[in-house]
Formats: sequence, C-alpha cells, structure tokens
Amino acid sequence: MKRLNTLKTIVGAGVLLAALSACGSGASPAGPEAAPPPATATQAPDAEPDRQPARTPPEGGVQVATAQVDTTGLQENYPVMVWTLDNGSTLGVVAQEGGCGKASAEVTEQSESKVAVTLVETTPAEAQMCTMDLRYPKLTVELAQPLGERPVVLKNEQRKG
Repeated sequence: MKRLNTLKTIVGAGVLLAALSACGSGASPAGPEAAPPPATATQAPDAEPDRQPARTPPEGGVQVATAQVDTTGLQENYPVMVWTLDNGSTLGVVAQEGGCGKASAEVTEQSESKVAVTLVETTPAEAQMCTMDLRYPKLTVELAQPLGERPVVLKNEQRKG
C-alpha cells in the first residue's frame, strides 16, 4: 500500500510539472498548427491586434509589390506587409507594438514621386509595468490620390506619450 501511495505521488508530481511547464511555453491549447482568424479590412480600430505579422492583405486588399516598398528606414526584423484598398486611395500597413506601446501610422510625404509613411510606437511618458508581448496591428492611412506606381517609403520610430 505504501508503494502505491509513493507511485501516486510521483505520477501526480510529474503531471503537475508538465502542466506548469506548458503554461510558459507559449503554445496555444489548440496546438501549434492552430492559426489566428483571418483579419478583414472592416476590423474595428480598437480590435485586438494579431499576435503574428500578417502574411497576406485583408479581404479586398491588394498587396503592393515588394519592389515598390522601400524598407531601408525600418529596424531589422520589422514586419513588412503593405496593401491598398478603395482602388489605391487607402494604404494599409502592418505595424509593431509591444507592452504598453500603441502603434500608429503617419503619412509624412505625398508627392508625384513617392508616398512616405512613418510607423510610430508611442510608449507612456512615465515608467510603468508593462507586458513583454509583441502585437501587429493592421493600420490604414488615406492618400490624397491613389498610390498607382509610386514607391512606398517606410520608416519606424518610437516616441514617449
């Protein structure tokens, strides 16, 4: 009987250890193959951003060719996805934010030769406790005229709020 109780204790400790180690693994309960639901262009501005960068434009969006996007102003490993909506009058981008940060996009130049967009992550001015997660919101900006063949120049910066 004593051996049976010892065995139950060992098995119980193993199950507890397995459960605790799974909590910090980042795996979802559905497994690693479960994908987030697809985003759409009608997603509410205050909706929860995706946990992975978008790989395709939202429904109705037309991806801008990689050769038409200048990413030299982005930090290394910044997600890049650019698309248009509304016959090119709306430009969509994937931004990156983390912890207490909030992402936004600003059109900093619109000329006959290019469209420049700055992706801004604003963090609180006062130090505070924040989570250590990254989020990838899909943002849109309105253009004065359709994008057409103009290159899109992206840069990113961080600001204190």
